[in-house]
Amino acid sequence: MNVTSTVIGYPYIGAKREWKRTLEKFWKKEISEEQFESELKSLRLARLKHQQELGLDYITVGDFTKYDRMLDLATTFNLIPSRYDVLKNPTSNELYYAMARGANEVVASEMTKWFNTNYHYIVPEYEGKTLSLNGNYILDQFLEAKQELGILTKPTIIGPYTFVDLAKGYDEKTRAAFFLQLIPLYTQIVNELVLAGAEWIQFEEPSLTKALPEEEILIIEELYKQIKEETPNANILVQTYFEALTSFERLTQLPVAGIGLDFVHGAKENLKALQKFGFPKNKTLSLGIINGRDIWSANLAEVVSTIRTVKQLGQVEDLWISSSCSLQHVPVSKDVEKKLSLELWDHLAFADEKIREIAHITYFIKKGEWLKEGIVKQSLQVIEALATHPIRKNKDVLHAVNTLKADDFTRDVPFAERQQIQKEALQLPDYPTTTIGSFPQSQTVKKTRAAWRKKEITDAEYAQFVKEETARWIHIQEEIGLDVLVHGEFERTDMVEYFGEHLTGFAFTEFAWVVSYGSRCVKPPIIYGDVEWTHEMTVKEVVEAQQLTNKYVKGMLTGPITILNWSFVRNDIPRQEVAYQLGLALRKEVAALEAAGIKIIQVDEPALREGLPLRKENWKDYLTWAVNAFKLATSGVATDTQIHTHMCYCEFNNFIDPIRALDADVISLETSRSHGELIHSLKVNPYELGIGLGVYDIHSPRVPSIEEMSTILKESLAVIPKEQFWVNPDCGLKTRQEPETVAALKNMVAAAKQLRQQTVLI
Repeated sequence: MNVTSTVIGYPYIGAKREWKRTLEKFWKKEISEEQFESELKSLRLARLKHQQELGLDYITVGDFTKYDRMLDLATTFNLIPSRYDVLKNPTSNELYYAMARGANEVVASEMTKWFNTNYHYIVPEYEGKTLSLNGNYILDQFLEAKQELGILTKPTIIGPYTFVDLAKGYDEKTRAAFFLQLIPLYTQIVNELVLAGAEWIQFEEPSLTKALPEEEILIIEELYKQIKEETPNANILVQTYFEALTSFERLTQLPVAGIGLDFVHGAKENLKALQKFGFPKNKTLSLGIINGRDIWSANLAEVVSTIRTVKQLGQVEDLWISSSCSLQHVPVSKDVEKKLSLELWDHLAFADEKIREIAHITYFIKKGEWLKEGIVKQSLQVIEALATHPIRKNKDVLHAVNTLKADDFTRDVPFAERQQIQKEALQLPDYPTTTIGSFPQSQTVKKTRAAWRKKEITDAEYAQFVKEETARWIHIQEEIGLDVLVHGEFERTDMVEYFGEHLTGFAFTEFAWVVSYGSRCVKPPIIYGDVEWTHEMTVKEVVEAQQLTNKYVKGMLTGPITILNWSFVRNDIPRQEVAYQLGLALRKEVAALEAAGIKIIQVDEPALREGLPLRKENWKDYLTWAVNAFKLATSGVATDTQIHTHMCYCEFNNFIDPIRALDADVISLETSRSHGELIHSLKVNPYELGIGLGVYDIHSPRVPSIEEMSTILKESLAVIPKEQFWVNPDCGLKTRQEPETVAALKNMVAAAKQLRQQTVLI
């Protein structure tokens, strides 16, 4: 049996976020286009050489991007929406980044979550235009590796079914035309790679793990039949991940040379299917056995046991040992982390450590002995050391979770009654305006915080700075004319990290960054122990801000599910239990805010949807405890205290019922970048609670006009009664610059005032 080590993909961010800095230098015009391309090439080659040094047999190319891989393919296929025709003779990079980020003349393309992860992709839009191949960047990267480093790599490309599945703009009739146009483009890419010497080509098809009806299975079969006919000499491996392969018996028979299966997140179902149907003897199996989405070291003994079971059930002749998905979802290396406790550090495995695990396992499967003596015993010891740590034995927390009652998850009064009470208590105008929470974190803010962390300024000096910056933005908000204000969150580095720093059970890294979207990177905290509230986390800053104005200032918290889904979470207890620990901790903070006189409290849940299984039939269990965790945090308040929440950049159209179940008095949702899709869905499935529409895209530097936002607001009137209607940006403003923020908010307030005048006249 042949055994090969590989990964589906590797982080492109760089160990010190070099990729991010290169992009942002180019956007700021600090480097030329030639310098930009040269720096990217250096980063690509360095990461390939590094993977080779780590011991991988098959290294992947095509997993490197200038912003987003879905956007890479869209522009390669000349899938350019017509609205970008207004750009005057743009360079390829100018057009690419206009689609990614917007430009003065045109809005950015829609952005949404990549399956159930915190990565966001740019949504391709099919308008029926004739498609063509605009270069072959995957071939370029393959040749680059071959010529510059002498490495024969495995090119990867997002597969045609997944690409179409995640795109928009087509209906049932035009979808067939879309596929028919794409097939020759995919086959051209593949054939050019084969001619250049590519031995294997990886098609990433995570959409094959969704629930697929018979008609979709037939489409997939026909799609790959045609691709095979046009690429007879190609060894294509269809790689799935995030869950088990759907219709295992049929889709493993696709006319391709190999199939990649997730034996981490889809282990149970894939093993069951393997036992029932076996595995085609003429195909390579890429076994995703090392978790590409968490940061915990593998139990090597268990991994080897699973591999042996797979070998026995499948009678596999050619086996690849791989990650369960791309390693882009984890940080690059733990070697640079110097401040973590030994017990925790030993149990961590980032991308580099996961590759080393894969190399060790591959060697053992080949040779029957371990590459490093005692490595299995060591892996068991580090797992046991953390399992018995006191941080995981908090009796008070365990008791609180185990004694929860139904009343702990329910508001005392239903929304219809709360709404009238809150209206009388708050006395807000129709279509009240607000923001989501954060305001621009300027270089001054960042430098001052860095100086404080380095102890170059005192705690008192830093607190005074935050107080002054908060006061300045309270004044700005009043001048803009916003109805409900926020304190701006200048004391917070990150909406999850900040709360983790004030709760027990969390640990923090120095350099463990991952990409969220574009050049936006996050550094998820690590939940490794029991979570407990021990002191007020937000009250001081919000109360100080409230004392500066007669308008309401919202208390701003991150919700339990978002903290859960945007952290790396311990894997020794169910995620539901961790969620309830977080809910109980936040419940105490909500109570503290309310006791301090704060009447509007926002508990953000932008990541609620991320924990969903990919198949809708498996949603119920997750949604039950996820919604309950939010309600646990928010249901203890008085009737006249208004609870807000926020979600962004996910497909809301089939998610209204879970949103409704949260029972939040007001929820703010993104509508600008999805081009008003939510508005249309609300016509079919009305929403009875308060709702704020994100009328402009904060991920773009452009300032939308009053007219542009007014259009969204007017369209919304058809589906949202004014009693429920709030107006806000689509997300927090932390990443924006001050001038564009103020200008956009002024236009937003003006649009809301116009709407009030028009409805009065009506």
